[in-house]
Amino acid sequence: MEILRKIFSILVISLMFYNISLQSQDFKKVIDAFSKSYLNEASGDYDKAAGSLKAIYDEKSYEINLRLGWLLYNAGQYTEAVEYYSKAVALMPYAIEARMGLAYPLSAMENWTDLEKQYIKILEICPNFSVALYRVGLIYYDREDYDKAARYFEKVVNLYPFDYDALVMMAWTTYKQNNLREAKILFNKALMNNPEGSSALEGLDLIN
Repeated sequence: MEILRKIFSILVISLMFYNISLQSQDFKKVIDAFSKSYLNEASGDYDKAAGSLKAIYDEKSYEINLRLGWLLYNAGQYTEAVEYYSKAVALMPYAIEARMGLAYPLSAMENWTDLEKQYIKILEICPNFSVALYRVGLIYYDREDYDKAARYFEKVVNLYPFDYDALVMMAWTTYKQNNLREAKILFNKALMNNPEGSSALEGLDLIN
């Protein structure tokens, strides 16, 4: 209940500031800028798409910061993308979409430490968010910390027992833990979902 109260309070305060901010701008001008950004994005011109929003930039706007983060990430301007996504996170700390967006440029920059922090924060807000669970599992798997990786993959498998990716990664993790019997069962379950799954087939070949 406490976290829900905090989320509600931040949401109300953020909307109040945003509404005050919008009073100084013409709604039509803002909407037109977003419209132009979508058209330019569709044609692959991310710099121009971002430019239309920078022209009406409002630092108190969660939506503008979020959108600029996405466009600049796609433009390959990762450092700037992180800056805008971070501003969106600061404005709405419990917004999962902003933190998931921030994960894109952090991953592209191979900033694994900050990336992990974002996923852990997401899981504090929403403990059963499967995408974050899976990606934290991958981070620990790549570090060869298989015990921690298993805890995260197991949660995903419990939420989605027939998901190929979750089953395969849980299988590989148990394989790395030398639990070959369990790994074999999991690889076979993964093949029930995707009989041609190359990763599952590779795992079974190693066991057999």
